Amino acid sequence: MSKEERLAFFEEQIEVEKKIVETAHKIVKGVKNILVREMILAVALDSQKHETMLTALRDRLILPVPGIDEVVSDEIGEAIQEHIDLEAKALKQYKDFLDNLCCSDDKEKIVIKAIYEDEQRHHELLRWIFKTIVQKETLIEEDIWDDMWTDAFTHGTPGG
Repeated sequence: MSKEERLAFFEEQIEVEKKIVETAHKIVKGVKNILVREMILAVALDSQKHETMLTALRDRLILPVPGIDEVVSDEIGEAIQEHIDLEAKALKQYKDFLDNLCCSDDKEKIVIKAIYEDEQRHHELLRWIFKTIVQKETLIEEDIWDDMWTDAFTHGTPGG
């Protein structure tokens, strides 16, 4: 698929996601059932997230993508690791709740299962972000110097 086709796809899907959010907000006006209202709004939040992710993919194709500074990378890495740990804790708690669900409330089970599945995706995505983006796109000063001088004829000395 060409860059132009991918850009067109991203643009189209961004608009679709915006319409989903708009429609969801129209649907819930006047809905008094809290579970129905909040589940529809939760779907709208996912669509907002999708719009944001698609925008990032689009922008990545049309804008320069800077590397991540080593200090910033360390901060991001620590924050992501903390988030990964929190997601792992949440996953365990939701799994335990689902395993021990003694009531016959299917609504609770469906909602908790949906949250659990979201948490699984979040956990995997954060681990992927850390491994493939933060670690690989970090600019380490030593690497910059190596790239600059390794193949230099004079290796920084006068003359040649």
